[in-house]
Amino acid sequence: MQTSKRSILAACLKLFDLFIMLVALATSIMLVGETRGQYDWSYNVLHIRLKLVNILLLLVCMGIWHIVFLSVGLYDSRRLEGGKGEFHDVFKAVLMGSMLMLAVLVAFQRTHISREVVLYFAILAFVLTCLARLAIHLVLMWLRLHNRNIRRLLLVGSNPRGLAFAQQVMAKPQLGYRVVGYIDETFPSYHGNPSAATSLPHLGALQDFDEVLDREQIDQVIIALPIRSFYEEMRSIIAACECQGIQVHLLSDFFQLQIARARASEFDGIPLLTLSANTLAFWPAYLKRTFDIVITSLLLIVLSPVFLLVAFLIKLTSPDGPVFFVQSRVGYNRRHFNMIKFRSMVPNAELLQCELEAMNEAEGPVFKIKNDPRITPIGRVLRKTSLDELPQLFNVLRGDMSLVGPRPLPLRDVERFAESSLNRRFSVKPGITCLWQINGRSNLTSFDQWIEQDLEYIDHWSFSLDLKILAKTIPAVLKGTGAH
Repeated sequence: MQTSKRSILAACLKLFDLFIMLVALATSIMLVGETRGQYDWSYNVLHIRLKLVNILLLLVCMGIWHIVFLSVGLYDSRRLEGGKGEFHDVFKAVLMGSMLMLAVLVAFQRTHISREVVLYFAILAFVLTCLARLAIHLVLMWLRLHNRNIRRLLLVGSNPRGLAFAQQVMAKPQLGYRVVGYIDETFPSYHGNPSAATSLPHLGALQDFDEVLDREQIDQVIIALPIRSFYEEMRSIIAACECQGIQVHLLSDFFQLQIARARASEFDGIPLLTLSANTLAFWPAYLKRTFDIVITSLLLIVLSPVFLLVAFLIKLTSPDGPVFFVQSRVGYNRRHFNMIKFRSMVPNAELLQCELEAMNEAEGPVFKIKNDPRITPIGRVLRKTSLDELPQLFNVLRGDMSLVGPRPLPLRDVERFAESSLNRRFSVKPGITCLWQINGRSNLTSFDQWIEQDLEYIDHWSFSLDLKILAKTIPAVLKGTGAH
C-alpha cells in the first residue's frame, strides 16, 4: 500500500476513534441521567453542548483522547503483528484518556459530568473501540485474502532464519504480504538450505538494492543479515529506506533464546531491544497484585478469630516462646525479607538445626525432617492444617510475597544452590502456596522436583493458573496430605 493511502486510512481511523468517543460520552450522560430520573435529551446532552465553556472543554478532551491514542501507538502499522496486543493497548489508552479527562473536568468543576459518567464512558469507549477495531481487522482480512490491500516485501539475506521468516509470512495470506524475492551475495545452497527458497526469486546482490527497490516497487524490507559481517551494508540499506519512507524490519533473534523474550523499547530516542525472562508485564503484574491485596484483606478480616485462637493456644502450650516465628527468607530478585509464621517449634529451634543436619531427609540444599523433634504438640496440629502459614498474609499485604508463587527459602538453603540457573525462581515474588504444594506438598523429597515445578509455574504463569492453584490448595490443606 502506498504511503498516501496509508495516511488517508490512518486519518480516517483517527476521526472514527473521536466519533466513538463522542458517542460513548453522549450515551454515558444519558444513561446516568436516566438512572437518576433526569432522562432528557435537551438537558443531558444539548444543554451541555450549547455552552461555550463546555464546547471548549469538549475540544480539550478530544485533543487529550487523540494524543493518548497516538502515544500508545494505536495508529502505527501492525500488519506483521496481526493485530496482536492491540486490544491491550486500547485498554491502556482508554484508561489513561478517561483519567486525564476526569482530571480536566474536576479542575473546571463540571458537576453535570460526574465520576459515574466517566466510568460509564470508559467502559463504553473500550467496548465500542474494540468492536470497531475487530470489524476493521475482519474487513482488511477479507480484502487481503482477495488480493487487495497487499504490500510487497523484500527479503535482504538468504540465511536459514531469514528464509524461515519469509516462509512464515507467506503461510499467512490474511496479513496481506507478497514476498517478491530476496537479495544476497550468495545463493541459498551456500547456506545448506536450498529447498527453503525455491519459491523465492533471487533478485540480485546487496549492491543492487536501490535498483531492486525501483524495479519491484517495494513497500517494506526485511533484513536478515548477520550484523557482525554486514554492518556497513545494513547501515546503507536502512539509510536508503529511510530516505524513501520504506518501512524496515530487522530480525532481532540474534541469540538462540530458550526462555527470555525480546521486547522493543526506547530510551531518550535510543532504540532498545530488551531480553527478559519470566518477568510479568505491567498489567498482568498489576492485576496479580490487586487480586492479592483484595483477597488478603478479606481473609485477614474473616480469619481474625482464628488468629486469636491460635495465638492463645500457642501461648497456653508453649509459654516460653513468642507467638510468631520470624525468619529471614530470600524473595523477589534475591532480596531478603522477614517471613512471619505461627511458631510451631521450640524457641531455640534454629540453634538445634545444626545438630540435626545428619537427619535431613530431603535431597539437595533444603532441610526437611518428617518427624522433627523440635516441633511442639500444638505445632504438629498447626502444620497438619497449615494454620502456621496464615501470618504470611501480612507478608502478602506488605508486598514481600504473593498468594501464589514459589515458596520462599531460608538463607541457609539458597547459599547451598549448586547451579546459578536455580536463581531463576527468584524472578517472581514467593508465594504462600505453589504447584508443588498441591502436587504432594512435603512428600516431594527431591529438590529437583520442587525446582522443576517452580520453574514450570514461572514459565507458564497466567491469572487462571493462580486461580487453579488456589482452588486446589483448599482440598489439599483439608486433607493434610504430605503436611508435617
